[in-house]
Amino acid sequence: MTDESGAKRRKRVTIYDVAREAGVAPSTVSRAFARPGRVNAETGQRIHEAAARLGYRVDPIARPESRPGTKLLAFVVADVTNPVYAHIMKGFQKEAAAHGHTVLLIDSQEDGHVENELIQSVLHLVDGVALTSSRLSDSAITQIVKVTPVVAVNRAIIGLPSIIPDTTRGMRAAVEALADLGHQRITYLAGPEASWADGARWRAVSEACHDLGLHLRRIGPNVPSIQGGFTAARAWQEHPTTGVIAFNDIMAIGFMKQVQRAGYRVPDDVSVIGVDNSISSVLTTPTLTTVSPATSLIGARAARALITQLRHRATPSAETIVTPMELLVRESIAAPPPIGPTPIATQPEDR
Repeated sequence: MTDESGAKRRKRVTIYDVAREAGVAPSTVSRAFARPGRVNAETGQRIHEAAARLGYRVDPIARPESRPGTKLLAFVVADVTNPVYAHIMKGFQKEAAAHGHTVLLIDSQEDGHVENELIQSVLHLVDGVALTSSRLSDSAITQIVKVTPVVAVNRAIIGLPSIIPDTTRGMRAAVEALADLGHQRITYLAGPEASWADGARWRAVSEACHDLGLHLRRIGPNVPSIQGGFTAARAWQEHPTTGVIAFNDIMAIGFMKQVQRAGYRVPDDVSVIGVDNSISSVLTTPTLTTVSPATSLIGARAARALITQLRHRATPSAETIVTPMELLVRESIAAPPPIGPTPIATQPEDR
């Protein structure tokens, strides 16, 4: 085996490798190549020497510091297959286009490490970044802010402009709807552990249940997907409650499908509420009651906040903008059964 053939099979050198070699943060490496004027000479030399030793090559289309902005904004989502992000992006894209900007979509695949690496790879190309339901730590986001303006969506971050739905009001409306129907025991199907939105939804549901004297159970964390709903449903069957609120619509739909296969009726045995008002929520049987954020408005306000940051870099804003959230009542909730959830028949589980 030749050295050349072995080198071809080696993993491509990234800015993370250079950062470790030079003993600096990845964002510093990015600045050293994309904005060399913002890195001191000694650090810059150390980074370039480390890059040369490792064989790191900079993307030739990286823009120099003196070149005007690219009018390109990065829009980062946790999962591109989740339809709610498409609605947020539409609002973002429309507002960005009205101000002469183009949008680059990045899918982080629900993985904070992937998210950081993808963002670092495009920092030299974009004028700003919108982080939608980011799985990054606050410290990782702070490193990105040192390089380019950032706006947070579906997450409140101290020191950054943040666009968040009125989770407290929306989730309380869901709990109150179940309480008004006579439900006393509710299960919350939690989302990803790293999700800021999940924490906010859980706190809102907990506070509402406490205020109304309802018993609350939590299942999770779960993957925010149909499969995550299947998994949560199996756990729910061990100690069933008459009311269920899921982290999002997709998980709620997976839950409904699984409990229906197990012989439970929705809503006769168990009432189910999702979050997001995705297109899937009206395609289920029964149609899904959901807590609906103003997705297009969220996207538009995020784009506006990011563009404002670009225009006023000397006086950055850290405003938190709260957008409406409302309950849309459909067929998936009803009064609880008198003797609790009882399956009428057992069907094979969906594997």
